[in-house]
This record gives sequence, structure tokens and C-alpha cells, in this order.
Amino acid sequence: MNDSIEEELSKKRNMLYYNQLVMNERRAKSSKERGPLSNKKKVSFGSQKVEFSDFLYAPEGWESVVYTIYFVGVPYVVGAVFLFFFVAGGDWENFKLLDFNAFPIVWAIGYEIVAVIALIWIMILYLQYDDDDDF
Repeated sequence: MNDSIEEELSKKRNMLYYNQLVMNERRAKSSKERGPLSNKKKVSFGSQKVEFSDFLYAPEGWESVVYTIYFVGVPYVVGAVFLFFFVAGGDWENFKLLDFNAFPIVWAIGYEIVAVIALIWIMILYLQYDDDDDF
């Protein structure tokens, strides 16, 4: 009875060893089939190339002017909209009472809101990023 148990254990060990050999063979074969391009270092999320033209419209040759307008105009408009809805309560009469001579203050409020939205967008893109090209 003891011999049959040892034989059974020996068969199981041999099967495990055989399965490991087969799996190693398959891995070696698949890495040869993929070729030398698969050994290329993977690009991390932070080292990707970012082009403003992928996200913002700018006519060719006018990029610096348009990006400057975006940098100044978008935060100011967002700040004014924020002041209209959250400070003036969405009432036009209250909104007209606000002092808009303080351009840097309105711009800074909008800049902070745009920055938070941009950071949330980057975090979502990071969480969706998949660098697994193996399968």
C-alpha cells in the first residue's frame, strides 16, 4: 500500500515537471514569434509625447498667438461664469454689481478651476492607460 502511494506521488511530480517543460517551451516559442520588436522598452504614461495641437485648435503658423489667447481668455471666461453662478447667484443684476476691474482676480479664479479640471482629466487618462501589449 505504501508503494502505491509513492508511485502515485511520483506520477504527479512527473506530470508537474512535464507541464512546466511544456509551458517553458511555449513561452520560448511565442517570444521568438513576436520578434525583436517585442523586447522594446515599453512607454510609460508619463514619458508619452504630448502635442497641444491634439487638444487645442490653432491655425498653422498662428499657434503662439492662439495659445496665448487660450491661456488668457479661457481662465477669464471660466472665472466670470463661476462668479455669475456662484457669487451672483445666477442673477444678472447682482452680476453687474461685481467689480470686473480686478482682471487678475477673475483670471486667477478661472485658472484654478481650469487647473483642477485638467488634473482630473489627466488622472482619468492615467487610470485608463494600458501599456500591456503582450496579449
